[in-house]
Amino acid sequence: MLGPSSRFPATLSLVGCLLGLLFASYSTMDYAEHLDRGLHDVHCSFIPGAPPTSEAEACRAAMYSPYSALFRETMWGGVPISLFALGAFAFLGGFALYLWLARERAPRIALGFFAGVGITPLLVSLVMLTISVTKLGHLCKTCVGIYISSFVLAIGAVSGLFTLKGPGRPALSFLFVIAWLMALGLTTLVPAAVYAASVPDERPYLNKCGALKQPKMSAGAPVKIHGSRAIQPVMFFEDPLCPTCRAFHERLLDEGVFERLDVDLLLFPLDSECNWMLESPIHPGACIVSKAVICGGDRTRQVLEWAYDEQVYLTRAGKAGANVLRAAIKQRWGDDLLRCVDDRKTDVILNQHLHFASDNSIPVSTPQMYLGTKRVCDEDTDMGLRFALKELAPEVLK
Repeated sequence: MLGPSSRFPATLSLVGCLLGLLFASYSTMDYAEHLDRGLHDVHCSFIPGAPPTSEAEACRAAMYSPYSALFRETMWGGVPISLFALGAFAFLGGFALYLWLARERAPRIALGFFAGVGITPLLVSLVMLTISVTKLGHLCKTCVGIYISSFVLAIGAVSGLFTLKGPGRPALSFLFVIAWLMALGLTTLVPAAVYAASVPDERPYLNKCGALKQPKMSAGAPVKIHGSRAIQPVMFFEDPLCPTCRAFHERLLDEGVFERLDVDLLLFPLDSECNWMLESPIHPGACIVSKAVICGGDRTRQVLEWAYDEQVYLTRAGKAGANVLRAAIKQRWGDDLLRCVDDRKTDVILNQHLHFASDNSIPVSTPQMYLGTKRVCDEDTDMGLRFALKELAPEVLK
């Protein structure tokens, strides 16, 4: 049983807050580092103190997702929600330390207040966990660290109610609750306000990533994908086995942007089997899957999204050999599409796409996005996507 002088609830709460501060700090630092428009390693581990790594696809995808920050249209990258967690954990950690020191001298109203506000990080974590599972399809380890910290804090805060028995606790006016709530709100908002005031102006960089020298193909034609409410012409260079392309496509869908795009899709497989610009394959099998997308016809978008949805399996199949990959395509799309994949005419079309990329000196990387003839910078297709679209093509956000 927890007695009135027990320090266990405050200790557990303090541990949860310190862990929450640590994981929220990692998330915020990773976000802030990318304000230089560069690509950096990110923290992605359940272990406090683990160094950042480049092998952090789930955490990077979470950071680039539309759910990781607020006010993305008004400032590049927006304000990361981890900043609000940072402020909240700081206040709650300070309050837990006060309860730890005060023990039985802590007033009843303080324990009740702490139990009430101590569960709020857990409620927010449950919302973010649901989004991660249902929208992103994976869990960021740093985010999970915050979820666990919130759970530990909530258990400690609520268990403090079991120490209320016994006389002798001082009484305080309800006005203290109002003051504490104001302090919590201020502590939560100040880090975000400071961050927002220091975000650099990225607008001068938006048009400095090059342009197409030859905007129209001299031979052949791109694959067309029309969004259901298409109003903005756009050109994509994509590899269906490229994880970054898949993440970019998912961001466009999550932002509600893709349906407003009239897409000219150029297949740019990073596979030396068909791409002479590479000495060795980066994504083995990407040539075959690219031809399947070309052969999609009225089902082009479905084939492309199937390739993204099944990318892990198709990548393994591509490494296992062409026959394994062809069997997977046949099983899903039938003999007719597979015959098109093997048709010499399809090879010619894919080669025309690659020649168009070569004629325009396209960097050998994917995805790439062009609005008109202007190339959208790589960093403006991830963290800065919504800000860049607001500046360059605001109609797609309406």
